[in-house]
Amino acid sequence: MSASLRRILDRARRRLKDRSGQALVEYGLILVLVAIGAIVGLGFFGHTVSDSLNSSGNILHNLP
Repeated sequence: MSASLRRILDRARRRLKDRSGQALVEYGLILVLVAIGAIVGLGFFGHTVSDSLNSSGNILHNLP
């Protein structure tokens, strides 16, 4: 095996063994799941929440 091919394979092995970015990827996946949950929740309850906030705003606006 040539020296350059051996260096390439050694670099590939070191990168496969390196786990330093694993936690960052896991946090990113959690963040994506929370964002999807928020979007789905707003899709289901968006009108109800909007109506409640508008009603509360109207009440506060009409206070003396």
